[in-house]
Amino acid sequence: MLYPQSNRFRCSLPLDGFWSFQVDPDGNGEREEWWNGLPAGRQIAVPGSWNELFPEHRDYLGDAWHVTEFDAFAPGPGSVLSLRFDSVNYSARVWLNGTEVGSHDGGHLPFEFDISDLARDGRNRLAVLVNNNLRPDRVPPGNASDSPFSSMMSSFPPTSFDFFPYGGIHRPVWVSMLDAVHIVSASVETGFDRSNGLTGYLNLRTAVAGSAAARLVCQVLDADGRPVAEETCDVKDGTAECRFELPGVRLWSPADPHLYTVAMELRDDEGKARDAYSLETGVRTVEVRDSRILLNGEPIHLKGFGKHEDFPVHGRALNLPLIVKDGELFRWIGANSYRTSHYPYAEEALRYADRAGLLVIDEIPAVGLMFGDNGDRIAGWLEVCKGQLRDLIRRDLNHPSVIMWSVANEPMTADFMARFRGADANSAFVDAGTDFFAALVDAGRELDRSRPFSLAGVMGGPVEWLELCDAVMINRYWGWYRLGGQIEQARAGMEEELDALHERLAKPIIIAEFGADTIAGHHSEPAEMFSEEYQVDVLRMTLDVAAERPWIAGLHVWNFADFKTGQGVMRPASLNHKGVFTRERRPKMAAHFLRSRWREDAAA
Repeated sequence: MLYPQSNRFRCSLPLDGFWSFQVDPDGNGEREEWWNGLPAGRQIAVPGSWNELFPEHRDYLGDAWHVTEFDAFAPGPGSVLSLRFDSVNYSARVWLNGTEVGSHDGGHLPFEFDISDLARDGRNRLAVLVNNNLRPDRVPPGNASDSPFSSMMSSFPPTSFDFFPYGGIHRPVWVSMLDAVHIVSASVETGFDRSNGLTGYLNLRTAVAGSAAARLVCQVLDADGRPVAEETCDVKDGTAECRFELPGVRLWSPADPHLYTVAMELRDDEGKARDAYSLETGVRTVEVRDSRILLNGEPIHLKGFGKHEDFPVHGRALNLPLIVKDGELFRWIGANSYRTSHYPYAEEALRYADRAGLLVIDEIPAVGLMFGDNGDRIAGWLEVCKGQLRDLIRRDLNHPSVIMWSVANEPMTADFMARFRGADANSAFVDAGTDFFAALVDAGRELDRSRPFSLAGVMGGPVEWLELCDAVMINRYWGWYRLGGQIEQARAGMEEELDALHERLAKPIIIAEFGADTIAGHHSEPAEMFSEEYQVDVLRMTLDVAAERPWIAGLHVWNFADFKTGQGVMRPASLNHKGVFTRERRPKMAAHFLRSRWREDAAA
């Protein structure tokens, strides 16, 4: 699915702004046809999270209506009008001018509808029924009484994950007019050859609509807009494929995030131009070899964070200034990477990462999955996760910043708490997860073989699931959830576990989460848990252990910034305080420590 774009053939209109909003806890809206207008609507910002905007709806789970009006031209027989949502959490039903257009389940990824037959000249009314109920059959699941995480956290709202279940239209909504003959999708695969200088290649594959589509005329432009390659390829069975050679190519990397633009023009069988699209991408390769992750054939070491799309007032809604602010803090602290924990981030964040040279591990919303005697639920999750992974790869395939796909965060067996305390595993539970993740990773590899696949394994989780990964990600809280307050004992435990994992797996290992909750401004001598000093001690210990092991391919601190959670005794002030910055982006001692440490490492 192509990101909306306007040019001489395409016109994309964002519908962001103030919409009318009303919650519907009793389900009256459909019976009373609220798509024609809300009886007691109030203004809401779109994009926006209703939980952050209305105090009385902070914990609201259920149906909520969003209604707006916009002006449009009804498309003629040679045009198409589409309606796109970049993210609605969790499910959406959509009406246009009183007629239901369609529905979609799952937040964080775009979906669209053809509204050519429903739009009319002049004023159009758009209504969206959003539902964010926590249900065990959704991904991520919620309100699951059999979840080990839910029983451990006892949070309200009753999630099976450790972040707040925001509801709303979280990213832009678009209406786009385009020719009936148009480019539907475009994907690129890149690489290079050093045998005769440095020559890059870029393989372009497009899908097009319209039986009159005949050929695709393409140029590759460098960052200064100069053409460096040109090709014309024929359309066959709705697809067109071109290959470009780029002598003297500039490879994309954090040190030189050079982007090329692929400018496409689609022509019909009479030679008339009918559509155009410009796609930014970079030429680079990613591979796993000999317990290392290689970018352009050279080992890379990830230093960065797990994050969340979370900020006061905005909630999980798109926040462009925050993307820039966080990027500047990454530069200040010396980080080069992050994981989109625990769901796909806005595509705007990836476009920023492409330009800034940040490395991204892109993750689907598969957090809170539990494998036990719940086979029917597992089968349903698998189909949902396959769809999420398919949509994620299709959306983000062309971003050079994306170096790895993550298919889950901290999946657990039903006997997780017993395993965490050292008990033997239930092999049937482990096997259920093994079958699940083998099928999911295989489905992903059918769509993209140019990047490694992984999942973030929970402390005490099955090693068998990690064996399915190209690179291993582990979340490890030595010194916090295990041996808290006992830094030296925690160090010994971490060293023993890491060495055993390396011996068994012989793959690159990324410590994808580690850290300690820290109340900003709380100090202690000697250091104690929740103090700023103790957070520094935990980070220093983990970094020191990793520095002695060259097969550790990277470390991501948990978390970049404090973030909102549900209410519970484990989360003071309804926040996870593991950030090295506060939720408002004020640095703790740990941020200054990491800045010094990572800059020393870079200098060395």
